Amino acid sequence: MADITWEDAFCAEGASCYRFGTDELGNSYITVAGQEDVYLTDSGDALRALIRDIKAGKADHLL
Repeated sequence: MADITWEDAFCAEGASCYRFGTDELGNSYITVAGQEDVYLTDSGDALRALIRDIKAGKADHLL
């Protein structure tokens, strides 16, 4: 298992809390706060692209 350094939880309205993390190899992680043993992982570049696209509204159709 990776040695992940988790950031503080990011919480939206209600109980939707997520955490972002990184490891010593530069991989990025996203998890639901409190469930850090189950996560999505990819490269730092992929996480940056995901966040840019979300900010640009490319995922608004999912809401």
